[in-house]
Amino acid sequence: MPQTQSTTPISIARARPVPGVRALPPPTGWAADHHGTGLRGADHQGADRHGADRHDVDHHGADRQQASATAEHAETEHQDARGEWLRFAPVQPLFRARAAQRLAVLAYHGVTDHRSFGAQLDRLRRLATPVSLEAVLQAVTERRPLPPRSVLVTFDDADRSVLTHALPALDARGIPATAFVISELIGTERPFWWHEADFLARHGGRARSLDCGHPSQLLPRLKAMPDPDRRRSLHELRVSADRRPPRQEQLTPADLLALRDGGVAIGNHTQGHPCLGRCDDATVRAEITGAHEALTHWLGEPPTAFAYPDGGHDPRAETVLQELGYRLGFLSDHRLGPRLPTHPLQISRLQVDSTTSIRRFDTILSGLEPAYRRWRRQAVA
Repeated sequence: MPQTQSTTPISIARARPVPGVRALPPPTGWAADHHGTGLRGADHQGADRHGADRHDVDHHGADRQQASATAEHAETEHQDARGEWLRFAPVQPLFRARAAQRLAVLAYHGVTDHRSFGAQLDRLRRLATPVSLEAVLQAVTERRPLPPRSVLVTFDDADRSVLTHALPALDARGIPATAFVISELIGTERPFWWHEADFLARHGGRARSLDCGHPSQLLPRLKAMPDPDRRRSLHELRVSADRRPPRQEQLTPADLLALRDGGVAIGNHTQGHPCLGRCDDATVRAEITGAHEALTHWLGEPPTAFAYPDGGHDPRAETVLQELGYRLGFLSDHRLGPRLPTHPLQISRLQVDSTTSIRRFDTILSGLEPAYRRWRRQAVA
């Protein structure tokens, strides 16, 4: 591994158990994801491993999976084509220069294309300074900005591809990362609830509150419901569907330790990934504290970082996090943040996917693509 130097007082040792950053050379010049960004995520692979469940996937789900793959590929090509154009926009150098003084936190959901992901990490080594969660925490504690071009790699939901695909690629390049875990799935073969709902609806499942008209409206409608209604609708889908969803092997407590030992810090992503804004106060508290207690038990130490499900800030959640001693909280607002976070429990993140082209990856990292997307939304509105 090439030796590097840093002019900052933050340690640059490998961020396995040791806090720090790794300073690198400066630059030379299943269906759409559950956040509704149109960015593909590896947490939507939908593992299928057992008996009759395999039969369901192989024979009854083949057409649906092919259609989803085609739609995802088309969406990715559309997004990447826009990124290709933005990469050569005259303002890109200006955005890149501005981004050098910002903190980029990349929010993945897993790794579906390990080669593309490896190319993205190589790009980070050339264009940025990958930092660890501990380095961000140290910067907040000491009120000292992170180095220029700092980038933190994170994963939400933490499916097994974080262990099987992301960890080897990160370890080979000495890049630390953070995985935010849905605690009630650890050690199970349960699918993510948004995968399950989609599968059940496509296999005869019905719910009184879900008269969607089109499958693409299922997830937005579920997310817009008060949490008790969402849970009740999921139950109705389960009892009315004519097939069970395929099992999905999740991480185990031992896997969490392996990730942590490999330089991937473990954070809290609630017990069951509800939309906190649709939960009552008691549910918000239970979702956070339940996951906190489970992770503390498995890891032997309490987590200090939290990622808001669906990326939106919730003030009630922040209150609970402060009571539990959390120091860092992460949004998914597709923005760059300051090198010294001004609101440590509301740190911005950029949404990215392992299949994103390198040219589009550059425009995301510079902040140009996020700014363009915000401008487009405002123009349409």
